[in-house]
Amino acid sequence: MKDNQAKYPQLRFKGFTDPWEERKFKDNIVSIQTGTNLLGSAVNEGTPLIKMGNLQRGYFSFKKLEYLDSNSNVGSEDIVNYGDFLFNTRNTLELVGKGATWTGISGKYAFNSNIARFKFDGIDTIFFNYLYNTQQVISQVHARAVGTTSVSAVYPRDLNSLLYYLPSIEEQQKIGSFFKQLDDTITLHQRKLAMLKELKQGYLQKLFPQNGSKFPQLRFAGFADAWEQRKLGELGLNISDGDWIEKQHIFENGQYRIIQTGNIGVDEYLDKPQNAKYFRQEDFNQLKANEIFPGDIVVCRLADPAGRAVILPNIGKQMVTSVDVAILRPSSKISFRFLVSQLNNPRNLKQVQIMASGSTRTRISRKNLEREIIQLPNINEQKKIGSFFSILNSTIALHQRKLEKLQELKKGYLQKMFC
Repeated sequence: MKDNQAKYPQLRFKGFTDPWEERKFKDNIVSIQTGTNLLGSAVNEGTPLIKMGNLQRGYFSFKKLEYLDSNSNVGSEDIVNYGDFLFNTRNTLELVGKGATWTGISGKYAFNSNIARFKFDGIDTIFFNYLYNTQQVISQVHARAVGTTSVSAVYPRDLNSLLYYLPSIEEQQKIGSFFKQLDDTITLHQRKLAMLKELKQGYLQKLFPQNGSKFPQLRFAGFADAWEQRKLGELGLNISDGDWIEKQHIFENGQYRIIQTGNIGVDEYLDKPQNAKYFRQEDFNQLKANEIFPGDIVVCRLADPAGRAVILPNIGKQMVTSVDVAILRPSSKISFRFLVSQLNNPRNLKQVQIMASGSTRTRISRKNLEREIIQLPNINEQKKIGSFFSILNSTIALHQRKLEKLQELKKGYLQKMFC
């Protein structure tokens, strides 16, 4: 484990100075039990069933939930109660050993046989939720996994020798409460962000004509004329492809940042600095590459989904992009903010999907991309719609940054508040 210095965390609440004590997992275990072998279904009735996909590292996700039939013989031993710690016994090597403390309703949810339930004595289970998910403990869990990369198991009995440090129960409760409040704040911001994104999707449906209509369902005051239909290639835009950039021209640093397909989200620039690649000046000159600029629209020709687009921001570097990206340059006949919103409209993305081809990699050719149907109001209405989505995008980006800062804050506290 660690030397004596490790018995004192870097950051503590006022009033706590005693060293943390080294313990083994078995010292605090009261009982271990695996869940039911009964199979669930998507029918929304009966007892909700927690499966390994619902159990994450330190929390639960219920984007997909199955249920046990109301006639199933579900015993009380298969039901989760507040404070139970659930542990994923079988999964891929990367995911096996996921664990979280249940803080939801007692007596309502069952758990299946790929999950073990631990009950403790002498340890605050809210605190343990965060202690368990520190890198120091997770690395020990993974070291006990057996099997292959795709199918691995960690047997509950093998956790008995896990080592960790514990403070007094009072300090445990203080730390657990702190992180629980921080998690609640993060969850609140996640919900706000999800609501804003859902709101945007609704406006994308209502502010653009649907199902062959020439009139959108929702309009700004003062606009009543029918919209026109044009092909993207008929809008007077300068449309070009990115450069054919091969491996020998890609570096970890250089004059030009390569805008990759992974940087193009649906009306969202995804910076991903950890994956940044660069193009050097000598290669740029030799290959006669094309520089791209802030304000250009870049359209990804590869799934998923093909046709997604974003207006390039100023990232403080010169930029180039790859051949799998189409570049659209401005025209005075169309609002770029309006155009990028329409390109990312579900109707347009579906249109591109139909025109795309490829058995292993779905791709749309530039020729077909130029055939994409664009619906156009007059330039003033375009500007109004473009401005509206620009403000909405900025609000979404602001909430995204707040969420990321909270997540980074939590990560920092986890590193400093545990031994």
